[in-house]
Amino acid sequence: MFKIGFIKMGNIASSLVVDLALDEIAERTDLEMRILSSGPKMTKKEAEASDDLKSWNPQLIIVIGPNAATPGQTAVRALLKGLPTIVISDGPTKKEARDVIAADGFGYIILPMDPLIGAKREFLDSAEMALFNSDALQVLSICGAVRLVQEEIDRAIISLTKGDVMLPQMLVTPEICADRMDFKNPYAKAKAIGALYMAQTVANIDAQACFKLKELEAIALTAATGHEVMRAAANLADEAREIEKGADAVSRKPHSRSGELMRKIGLFEKPERI
Repeated sequence: MFKIGFIKMGNIASSLVVDLALDEIAERTDLEMRILSSGPKMTKKEAEASDDLKSWNPQLIIVIGPNAATPGQTAVRALLKGLPTIVISDGPTKKEARDVIAADGFGYIILPMDPLIGAKREFLDSAEMALFNSDALQVLSICGAVRLVQEEIDRAIISLTKGDVMLPQMLVTPEICADRMDFKNPYAKAKAIGALYMAQTVANIDAQACFKLKELEAIALTAATGHEVMRAAANLADEAREIEKGADAVSRKPHSRSGELMRKIGLFEKPERI
């Protein structure tokens, strides 16, 4: 039984499904999971709880949350040195931070299309927060980012069970994501890539509202703009999915009970091992 631990500090949309994507119908017999979450908080204080997960002796740890260069995430990695670990984060993780993560022996998957939310009291409440994450997750799921994360973690698990350590080091692009979904219709793929680029733009818009603007009206309007772009990206992603559904060409890759990936295209096809 392979033991994998998840440390969720703060939240990006991928945080909501990163563990579930590895066992989508809860039937894998080769995998055991533990999740340590600090909710929306991501300070050094929350990082100290990582020792609780380490005592479970996981063979792989996934650390996921916004901006991996923040003090909380940096403190978590300091506690995890020497353990196979993959950091999953969003666009603000710059090259210098990625180089430090790699130099410390960690893998990473940076998803610029998993964007910063408009986290300002002048705009955001619980309903708006949930809607934004729903829209973002629709883009990430339809357009390939969720599958990419799932496949890279699966590859890491396989390498570790064979006594090797092969952890991803990826700055992900929209094109890389879309390739993972095996779109059959080029217009569907173009819509998916477009949706991912729109999602990346959301981070730049919301960063203005979160960190630069000072006046209430400017903050609220800019944050609302970012969220409207995210909603439009979700609608575009949905159009891509509908094109594939219309041709009975949706790519599906479920896990078998023993953990191997399977695949099917037609709705009535039986999944086969890859």
